[in-house]
Amino acid sequence: MRKNIDKRDRAGLFRGRLARAMAEKETTQSGLARAVGVDRSTISQLLTGQGARLPNAQVVAECAAALGVSADWLLGLTERPERLADLLATSLTMTEAPRALIDETIFGWHQEAAGYKVRHVPATLPDMLKTRAMLRWEYEPQLGRTADQAIGASEDRLNWMAKAGSDYEIALPRHEIEAFARAEGYYRGLPAAIRAEQIARLKTLYAQLYPSLRIYLFDARRVFSAPVTVFGPLLAVLYLGRHYIAFRDSARVTSFSGHFDWLVREAEVGARDFPGFLDGLARDAGP
Repeated sequence: MRKNIDKRDRAGLFRGRLARAMAEKETTQSGLARAVGVDRSTISQLLTGQGARLPNAQVVAECAAALGVSADWLLGLTERPERLADLLATSLTMTEAPRALIDETIFGWHQEAAGYKVRHVPATLPDMLKTRAMLRWEYEPQLGRTADQAIGASEDRLNWMAKAGSDYEIALPRHEIEAFARAEGYYRGLPAAIRAEQIARLKTLYAQLYPSLRIYLFDARRVFSAPVTVFGPLLAVLYLGRHYIAFRDSARVTSFSGHFDWLVREAEVGARDFPGFLDGLARDAGP
């Protein structure tokens, strides 16, 4: 709940912040008066007055615009001096999402979040858990002769991620991994040998990394999620296909974290039950 401020205290806060903004902008009283369209004496009164009176909204807005701060900050309604447009520009960005194994943007976000918990809802099986044969089947059609080089570089980055000290929670639609096991949909044509090897790798990695790696399976008929990754308290990234939308403001990151926690609570297969689920999956992936 927002705390109410006495009028006299708010007026004093306004005077102090106006003086601070002028000093940081290196603006004189005369210069601000010209920018706002008032007499110099008006600015002097705003800075030195002792009462509870605040200037009208027009003057506050013009002072804020001239000094490059928000009117809300001058009035003590927020602790962030940036204007709304500037806050949006820094808290929300759209970045191109290449169809590639080596995504420097994603890797940079993982580096930034080293040591924090990373929550992930992937678009398909997570690349960091795939075998070389699976990666080759998936990416070789577009990478051609450079596939092995790209896979090697990707493995180097994924090995770094495994040692970065971050916990990884992955929430996956149950139908996605079942479609993989049966070579259906996106995975149509995936050979049984590759599927069996992939499931074996999942079992091995999970045994090695649990509980630092936890995987949950949810029923997409009951709950739904677009592909999204939450990098600790730092940022949340929504995957659109051609672009990532990255949110850095704490309210949005908290909201995405709450969304992920909801997927975990509603999961049909919990993290402890995932190895047993893989055993059944291996039978489905057979010839």
